[in-house]
Amino acid sequence: MSVGIHVVAVPRRFVREDWGGIETYVLETGRRIQAAGNQFEVVCPAVLSSRNEEEIGGVRVKRLGYFYPYWNLGSEARLKLDKVGGNLFSFSLMHTLMQIPNIDLFHLHTGKRLGGIVRTVSKWRRIPYVITLHGGIYDLPAEEESALMAPADNAFEWGKILGWCVGSRRVLDDAAALFCVGRQEQRLAQERFPGKRIEYLPNGVDVEYFARGDGQRFRQAHGIPESARLLLTVARIAPQKNQLFLVKALPDLRRSDPSIHIAFVGSVNNEDYWNNLTRCARENGLEDAVTVVPGLTPEDPMLVDAYHAADVFVLPSVHEPFGIVVLEAWAAGCPVIASRVGGIPDFVKDGTNGLLFEADDIVDFLRAYGSLTTERALALAASGRETVERYSWDNVTNGLLNIYQAVIADSVPERGKRRSPESP
Repeated sequence: MSVGIHVVAVPRRFVREDWGGIETYVLETGRRIQAAGNQFEVVCPAVLSSRNEEEIGGVRVKRLGYFYPYWNLGSEARLKLDKVGGNLFSFSLMHTLMQIPNIDLFHLHTGKRLGGIVRTVSKWRRIPYVITLHGGIYDLPAEEESALMAPADNAFEWGKILGWCVGSRRVLDDAAALFCVGRQEQRLAQERFPGKRIEYLPNGVDVEYFARGDGQRFRQAHGIPESARLLLTVARIAPQKNQLFLVKALPDLRRSDPSIHIAFVGSVNNEDYWNNLTRCARENGLEDAVTVVPGLTPEDPMLVDAYHAADVFVLPSVHEPFGIVVLEAWAAGCPVIASRVGGIPDFVKDGTNGLLFEADDIVDFLRAYGSLTTERALALAASGRETVERYSWDNVTNGLLNIYQAVIADSVPERGKRRSPESP
């Protein structure tokens, strides 16, 4: 295929200090898009960051001012919306996207009003855009969606007019292609948009990077005894990821094995939840058996070390579009136990390369964990390591580039008459 295209990725935020699966996806594919001879950059609101421009992993990031269109929204509520994904707006983003020259494609990693901005610029400049659905469009539990916007409950939203102006309700309708990281979301999208280009393109992992780590270094750094049987979870500390579930299950686990220790690695996405987690551990006398590492940057080798320190990786999420961390655990040779939600069953096959349990069901989790003999753990880890070879970022990026090229080719008649940044 030809090279030399210019792609602008637009996520809701992109900061080292609050890293997650979307950020990993954008960074890893962006690096490889550039390596193939293309131009790639990230343009997003300055959520949780005071730096207007920087490079992360060789990818240029430009951040712009934004606001939440609410009256009576305090600074604490705004910060909570920053953390959980509030429905913001940015005139600066619209202006900047209108001015960047020679763009061939926008790649959205968000929706709502921010997605509407990209939709509007796309129409004005006659540049196609695609969207990756990282989960939550069709399969987000109602109670979780309500919790995400709870910080704005006491404020009056006046921004619906902005959403109407940029067509925020038509972001998916007018996209040239939709990428889904889970099969269930793909099926639901196909039902909603028959005839649209809707691709299943799962996340990936840098297998070689995660294959090499020093588990002893992680244990020593965080005071975890060598003799402890370590259960690890890597995820933002938030209700969706359900770390509290493991703390509640810990007394039962330790009755059969007093050496069990739990480590949570992830940025604190919800302060109230974080406080509840630590309080539960304290009130049950489990503080010495629970270690929380609140955030590691993507370049920190201690993240890889954490996987190599673990005896078992557990992902207890109540909602999980994909679960890149499962791939990372497999690449590190760690057996996996995960909740049967979202996109996880698409690639974690119960009893073959991992163990599954019903979300938020302690009895079912204890059943799955209790079946994990030494021999079975080794077999599951080996099968996981074999499975993960199919999920390389190179494969993901090649899939993206092929679809990018097809979308750009399909838009040639429009692109021939597209508007320049100087004449909107």
